[in-house]
Amino acid sequence: MSAAPGLSPTARDAHWIWLLAGGLAALLALRLGALYLNPTDLFFDEAQYWAWGEEPAFGYYSKPPLIAWIIRASTEVCGLGESCIRLPSPLIHTATALAVFALGRLLYDLRTGVLAGLAFATLPGVSLSAGLISTDVPLLMCWALALIGFAALFKTPSFWPVLLLGGAFGVGLNAKYAMAWFLLCTVIYLALTPARRGILKDYRLYLGFALGFLLIAPNLAWNASNAFATFSHTADNANWGGPLLRPGKALEFFASQFGVFGPVLFGAFLVIIWRAWKTGVPETDRMLLAFSVPIVAVILVQALISRAHANWAATAYVAGTVLVIATMVRDGAWGWLKASFAVNVAVLLIIAVGTVTAGSIALPGKDPFARVLGWRDVADATRQELAKARAAGKPFAAVLTDDRAMTAELLYYLRDDSVPVLAWREGAPRDHFELTRPYTKAVSGPVLLVLRRGGKSPAFASFENVEKIAAHQIAAGPTAERQVTFYALSGYKGQ
Repeated sequence: MSAAPGLSPTARDAHWIWLLAGGLAALLALRLGALYLNPTDLFFDEAQYWAWGEEPAFGYYSKPPLIAWIIRASTEVCGLGESCIRLPSPLIHTATALAVFALGRLLYDLRTGVLAGLAFATLPGVSLSAGLISTDVPLLMCWALALIGFAALFKTPSFWPVLLLGGAFGVGLNAKYAMAWFLLCTVIYLALTPARRGILKDYRLYLGFALGFLLIAPNLAWNASNAFATFSHTADNANWGGPLLRPGKALEFFASQFGVFGPVLFGAFLVIIWRAWKTGVPETDRMLLAFSVPIVAVILVQALISRAHANWAATAYVAGTVLVIATMVRDGAWGWLKASFAVNVAVLLIIAVGTVTAGSIALPGKDPFARVLGWRDVADATRQELAKARAAGKPFAAVLTDDRAMTAELLYYLRDDSVPVLAWREGAPRDHFELTRPYTKAVSGPVLLVLRRGGKSPAFASFENVEKIAAHQIAAGPTAERQVTFYALSGYKGQ
């Protein structure tokens, strides 16, 4: 993993830069190719974010606005296809890998930066995320840039770190409120590093965070005018009800991190934490530990008392990647470093091939692609029912759904149809569609209710006439099916 010993320092630097550029370019080309060939439908979160982007705002029910703005910008340039909606993901992840490179170079040296950038680009979590569009994509880039700005405050008296720290922190908050963990990590780092507390007298630190809060102010204003919907949803998502301790959930989350970070890198990360506890670490390593370990620890506690998704600790692996790679380089652990790349690249290729062949190969067990297959067919079946009603002279005034996933998918796949898609709402809104497009008595005429299942809907009790008109078993890949039932509802009685 080192340049030829006979090269001059300038030539060695050029070698590493070319390695980074070539590696990231190859990865980006592979991911763009897989994206172009990807046969899957949008996951309902992706469809939801697209729908948000069609109605630009400073906030949405469950997330800040950045993801919707990014998708809207992409579709304005590229088009409305699934690949265009997902296009920002591999591009932004590549930019984040460059930011991780810059962080490694700033804190250590060029070689460490290059290897860290390539390692980040090949993390299993990044490889999976690069084929989807989610709030984690811009969040990770903002976290990396903010960390560069923060680290640079200690290395230069210039003003540019303020703009980078504050801009990235504020934009990151507009991506996902998890960016707020950056403040916690800052406090922990300064508490554990007395030699660095002089920064508390530097106005640039406070100005940077003030700039960040200024950038999130429009979203806070939106929340204030919408009963703080996003904050309420975020609190609900923590789900702190139920049994006091759930060790099984904590173990599940912990095990999932070997998949997110890669088994070799996460194993090395744990060894580094143990070493730090026993013998201490260099000051630079301490900064990276402070911006990674607390996040994993907090989410692990969250999993213990409730639940946690594998990606909730994703920001930890920006600093974590640089930390592990720097330690391996310093210790000369080239075998482990090569093994980590081999394993993660193998996972990357499996994900790419699996995505391209999704829906065409029967996989053993539960098909992981079932959630992103068959939605176009659901919309086609809905379109057929609408056409039948028109032909019979009894057109439906709206399509009605009673769950967020169906609403999001139909909004996207029926986007060219003139019949509006509305959400059934009882009481306070539970998602953005119930907040912004609920069914009301103003709808004149019968509606077509689309259910993802059989059985009853809470909407039935509010209509005088409920008629089941069709039921379909729609394939969601070679081994899975999605049940969809259609009802004609008329004579709205009110709730």
